[in-house]
Amino acid sequence: MAMWITDYTKKLISKWYLKGDILEDPANEPMKDMYMMSVDPQDAPDQPEYVNIGIVAGIPVSVNGKELSPATLLSQLNEIGGRHGIGRIDMVENRLVGMKSRGVYETPGGTILFSAVQELESLTLDRETIQVKDSLALKYAELVYAGRWFDPLRESMDSFMENITKTTTGSVTLKLYKGSVSVTGRQSPNSLYRQDISSFESGDIYNQADAAGFIRLYGLPMRVRAMLEKGL
Repeated sequence: MAMWITDYTKKLISKWYLKGDILEDPANEPMKDMYMMSVDPQDAPDQPEYVNIGIVAGIPVSVNGKELSPATLLSQLNEIGGRHGIGRIDMVENRLVGMKSRGVYETPGGTILFSAVQELESLTLDRETIQVKDSLALKYAELVYAGRWFDPLRESMDSFMENITKTTTGSVTLKLYKGSVSVTGRQSPNSLYRQDISSFESGDIYNQADAAGFIRLYGLPMRVRAMLEKGL
């Protein structure tokens, strides 16, 4: 008889062990019948499936060119991702009270959406903004996990996220195959990627010779320290 707790939402299914259950020992592999949203990656189709996610101002709005409501979009991606074994997570986590627990999660749609938005942001956000956003995301998740949804800090973070993702509009194509999600294409009218700058060939905007001077200046503090250590 199964002895685990199942918590279902449209976003994910999570399971925690009860006393004596197989999940109680983190060394044990979850049983196949624990999973409800996804097939075993080994049993997934032998052919990959491509899915295109349309995004407007950081919000996913369409699947394969068809605009959908948030709930319908997530449900459809749960179905698509589930048949390819996407979104299985087995982890040992730290509870709010300090104890550790082992949980098994399924979030096919969430995994696909996370990959899509992150890939589009790689085009539309600069390096520093991405770094700050990623660091705040951990704190945001911590607040929500601790039940502090109405915390002023969480609300302030929302304002920041909404502001920086105004230009995150475009589409991302992902390949789903036996439990893996990989990007095959991304495009945005607000892309910061410029081929004429990024090319390794010489151009008017970016001269490869500029790199030599930058490298010398960038490494100057380390060079001075090395000279000091060698008594030079």
